[in-house]
Amino acid sequence: MFGDGFLWGVAAAAYQIEGAADEDGRGPSVWDTFCAEPGRIAGGDTGAVACDHYHRHAEDVALMRDLGVDSYRFSVSWPRVLPDGGKQVNRAGLDFYDRLVDELVAAGIQPACTLYHWDLPQALQDQGGWLNRDTAHRLADYATVVAERLADRVSMWMPLNEPMVVTLLGHAMGVHAPGQTLGLGALPVAHHQLLGHGLAVRALRAAGATNIGIANNHAPIWPATDGPADLAAAELADGLVNRVFADSILLGAYPEPFGAALPGPVADDLEIIAEPLDWYGINHYNPMRVAAPSPDDPQASVAGFGMVPITEYPLTDFGWPVVPDALRELLVEFHERYGDALPPVYVTENGASFADGPDADGRVADTRRIDYLDGYLGAVAAAIESGVDVRGYFLWSVMDNFEWAEGYGQRFGLVHVDFDTQKRTPKDSFGWYRDMIARHSRA
Repeated sequence: MFGDGFLWGVAAAAYQIEGAADEDGRGPSVWDTFCAEPGRIAGGDTGAVACDHYHRHAEDVALMRDLGVDSYRFSVSWPRVLPDGGKQVNRAGLDFYDRLVDELVAAGIQPACTLYHWDLPQALQDQGGWLNRDTAHRLADYATVVAERLADRVSMWMPLNEPMVVTLLGHAMGVHAPGQTLGLGALPVAHHQLLGHGLAVRALRAAGATNIGIANNHAPIWPATDGPADLAAAELADGLVNRVFADSILLGAYPEPFGAALPGPVADDLEIIAEPLDWYGINHYNPMRVAAPSPDDPQASVAGFGMVPITEYPLTDFGWPVVPDALRELLVEFHERYGDALPPVYVTENGASFADGPDADGRVADTRRIDYLDGYLGAVAAAIESGVDVRGYFLWSVMDNFEWAEGYGQRFGLVHVDFDTQKRTPKDSFGWYRDMIARHSRA
């Protein structure tokens, strides 16, 4: 079912787990600023403490060792390493990741490093953020600093995580940091992130890093009906959600009509964006169903399509439909669409939010998460059987954490975290995933 050498992993991100927001020289990020704005985050939560991973990382690595994972996908906090987003390195921040990587290696866990998981230094945002082309070059400078310290031990690198989400939720719709509502005027944000990705790939390799990919969020796009207007809306949505971020990297071209809306010397930039990768990472949570825009939905009119709820499947506590076969569909679609242009694939994120907590005996019986994982890993296996070269799977997330605009109300972890006491409690799904890894490692 899963081939020899299949990589079993878990994932997390700096702002969601580290805390220590004001310690050891870390500068503010756009998420610190966003969380401080009233009404932005459910419950008024912030990532200032989160899971206190900055101080408890040894405990967390020990949990991952007990889980038996091959790899841990973490992110480096850009403002912890470069507080002003420039060239002034905060050695204390870089030292933290040096210790973390050493602990992972000592535990037999391969470090997989994401450079940008949404926590842009506020100093760069003050200069225009991702609307400013210069930020792409600052990402490359940052990549050099981190790789020069960690490249000898990090086994996988990702300059970007989910540039689509940063573009749409952060800059088009305003529900994530930095909270801008630019509509399709956010497209330059996508281009500059992708340019930064290509520049960072080159910078990583120049600094001695190897095994470089990306973690892109993708979803199958389902038309609401077979009518021509809904089919056209689905094609447009597929371009905006999937193909802008995959065609550019894998084919060196933007799908129509998006290329004409992007800034700068686009043809020259695409040569950088399409810098060859060693693998391609797909983050997936749910499919999307779209329809032609309604005149009563101004947001849909701007985007060119409207969202239609998917209600015929079970839902996670986040309200996302549980459709395991959508992951198989997506993986096969990429295999067929890109052919030889698609390098080996990793599922770099997949998981579900269920709010199960400890019972009177301290047990967290999260049966729904076990069922979810069983279904989605079955979908990965089916894609492999169909000929897709899937090399590994990173479960989101190793522990409950700060879930962006939802604060602490959504729990994705294999480990339950009491955010008042910071007590960690492995859930039943922790044991299930541990046994799954062990079973296939022996096969």
